[in-house]
Amino acid sequence: MQELTPTEAIDLVGRFEAGQELPEEMRADVRVLGSLLGRVLRESGSPGLFEDVERLRTATIQAYTDETPEAFARAARIADGFSVARADEVARAFTCYFHLVNLAEEHQRVRILRERDGRAGSADAADSIATAFARLSEEVGEDAARERLRGLRFHPVFTAHPTEARRRAVSASIRRLSELLDGYDTAAEDGTARRRAERRMLEEIDVLWRTAPLRAEKPSPTDEVRSVMGVFDETLYTAVPHVYRRVDDTLQGDEAGARAPIVRPFVRLGSWVGGDRDGNPFVTASVTRKAAAIASEHVLRGLERTALRVGRGLTLDAASTPPSDALVALWQRLRAGDEEAAADIAQRSPNEPHRRIMLLLARRIAATRTRDADLAYRDPEHLLADLRIVQESLVAAGAARQAYGHLQQLVWQVETFGFHLAELEVRQHSAVHARVLARLDAGDTDDETEEVLDTFRAIAYIQERFGPKAAGRYIVSFTRSADDLAAVHRLARHAVGENGTPPVLDVIPLFETFADLRAAPGILAEIVGHPAFAARLEQTGRRLEVMLGYSDSSKDVGPVAANLALYEAQAEIGEWAQRTGIELTLFHGRGGALGRGGGPANSAILAQPPHSVEGRFKLTEQGEVIFARYGDPAIAMRHIDQVAAAVLMASAPSNESRNRAAAERYADIARTMDAASRERFFALVKAPGFAPWFARVTPMEEIGQLALGSRPARRGLSVESLEDLRAIPWVFAWTQARINLAGWFGLGTALEAVGDEERLREAYQEWPLLRTLIDNVAMSLAKADARIARHYLDLDDRADLADLVMAEMTLTRSWVIRVTGGDELLATKPVLQRAVKMRSPYVDALSLLQLRALRALRDPDAPRDPEQERLLLLSVSGVAAGLQNTG
Repeated sequence: MQELTPTEAIDLVGRFEAGQELPEEMRADVRVLGSLLGRVLRESGSPGLFEDVERLRTATIQAYTDETPEAFARAARIADGFSVARADEVARAFTCYFHLVNLAEEHQRVRILRERDGRAGSADAADSIATAFARLSEEVGEDAARERLRGLRFHPVFTAHPTEARRRAVSASIRRLSELLDGYDTAAEDGTARRRAERRMLEEIDVLWRTAPLRAEKPSPTDEVRSVMGVFDETLYTAVPHVYRRVDDTLQGDEAGARAPIVRPFVRLGSWVGGDRDGNPFVTASVTRKAAAIASEHVLRGLERTALRVGRGLTLDAASTPPSDALVALWQRLRAGDEEAAADIAQRSPNEPHRRIMLLLARRIAATRTRDADLAYRDPEHLLADLRIVQESLVAAGAARQAYGHLQQLVWQVETFGFHLAELEVRQHSAVHARVLARLDAGDTDDETEEVLDTFRAIAYIQERFGPKAAGRYIVSFTRSADDLAAVHRLARHAVGENGTPPVLDVIPLFETFADLRAAPGILAEIVGHPAFAARLEQTGRRLEVMLGYSDSSKDVGPVAANLALYEAQAEIGEWAQRTGIELTLFHGRGGALGRGGGPANSAILAQPPHSVEGRFKLTEQGEVIFARYGDPAIAMRHIDQVAAAVLMASAPSNESRNRAAAERYADIARTMDAASRERFFALVKAPGFAPWFARVTPMEEIGQLALGSRPARRGLSVESLEDLRAIPWVFAWTQARINLAGWFGLGTALEAVGDEERLREAYQEWPLLRTLIDNVAMSLAKADARIARHYLDLDDRADLADLVMAEMTLTRSWVIRVTGGDELLATKPVLQRAVKMRSPYVDALSLLQLRALRALRDPDAPRDPEQERLLLLSVSGVAAGLQNTG
């Protein structure tokens, strides 16, 4: 096949882009950003770079649209024909393009959200909290619905699992570009302003291009803490109270802001960053202390600034808004503790009693941050008490809108974030506890023992310094018995000695493997009767948290059997909690990728079994998902609204009845799918030599070299079995190879075993669990590519395993299309389908560059080539940017 002429290439690219049916505004954004990147490449000082990028781009688009072997072979020849240095530049160019396309897509989402919110009299979205409350009221009555709203809890927990391939410098550049794109939109009618905005975007894209895309070294756990703090500072601190405000505005109508809010803060943040030491030797007790201090510093600075802003705005004269007796008494108390500042504030704010108080409260918040013992608050409850005195005084004086306006948002922020921002959770493996206790019982000690004990001392210090809510949840990986949890309490006692006071701990079992999920209900029944656990259970009002891991069970038995086992475990645990009077919170260890429980959270919540949600939902958020869901304020507010609405509706009688009935009606299908999918999965992963083969046909080994996160990618020095490999690189490697096997393998065989196409279509419509599973597989397969996958699988000579993978991919694709309807994947989800199709040929270009690097690195006769290794790592970063949910 001959290379296209320039005119033919322009025509092909134009037809491809037109066929994606992008919204016109988004198309314009992509066109502008893409043309600016092209200009940067031309000005880069590398002759012919732009032309080479265009050659490969055109070739991969042609290969994607023609689907002929000749077109694909020509694209591969172009990728293979570059020098390593030029391939490096081309990979960087495509990665920059993905960052810009992702930005344009995010910008379009924000634009749509703003337009919807700005429409006068616009109805609430069908999946908003306000709509969920209205529907729930119809089912259970308004009083019961309000009670459920008051008990609502959404608890995202940020983790540092290494799946965010972007450097912080790259993320910062993209954020700046986002702001410039906003300005470009605003300047639409002003030619001079628009040219200025375009020039500044060109400058920033040049920065993005010239910024090294790969980290020079792995980030430390403290670096990871600071990275997550950026999301809090730029988004969550203001977005969360805005969500509360919007819900209250809808529920109270014209009275909103003039009456006490109906909404209670329902978001609680958690963090494993700096606390999760299971398998990460770099997370020490010192790191945990530092993580808590960094988080507290950030939230206290935010609260101080907000209190100052509120105070400066409360210029209410005492004649129009007289202070209450309680406010006067508070002033006397504050003045006695901070006389000089009080005198200065009184002079600058004559006859403005509420303003004076707020400015002094801001000083006390600052003193809490700087650890000034004379002025510091002991805990956030004392600050809240002072803020409520101000509120009540304003209400009594007739200034209710001042009481429930900006001041209320500050109250919500203190109630949500406290002085700690996010509760720091500690996780450790049960085997570590067992080893340490054995040594202590024998009177021995070593470095591991001292580190474990120091961790409990760190928790005690954090609780004393920042309050009991700052730390206290302790997760035990691979919980197999009640003794595994009791061991935590024994170790805490050892840490402080006989005369010390151990930290207050809520010990949480984590059930990860397929076998553990099946055993979970029996283990829980044993746990609640254990003396070491029962006492704490009574202190908390019989509240119990149980964590379910999604990754290891999927690696054990495949995604289909793992999803069915997770549903069954939740159903049994939920029923058990109901019978025994336990207030249960299930903690879902969902990752970003589909092979790790990823996918849309709200649809997954609505598919949960009865009594497994009960108005409380907790999950891990990690890597690229943190920035995708919480990086922009408008998107963060929409995500929180959607998830909270699903949590509210999950326990509605109609939803629980539907899920229960569907699970019973299609139990025979579940049994058939479970058995067939496991047998097919085992035929692959239990085949002799599978693990080394997997390491050779994917960039699994090289992913461990990429400086993604502080956590090691595997447990040992080599991969001889799946047990050696952590779940994240297992998923990440299959994704990079454009196979995505961890998200779908075995489903085709499972559906084929059922065989009844009409009944499966019926089950897809009526059984939320199956619908969620199949929809997630459809997305996973849409991001896979059979032609490129075959080239990865051919990197080794195990045709038996390669053919098995490809046959299952073909079978699964066929069955998913037949069950969901239409003539191709995602036919019923056009927006998602468009996003995948728009990216696919560009991801193909990076995959071809990655393949050439892998072939060179897999050559047993070739010496180690650092240039090829760098090219491979650049392509890994680019593919991650293109596919988005990677690990």
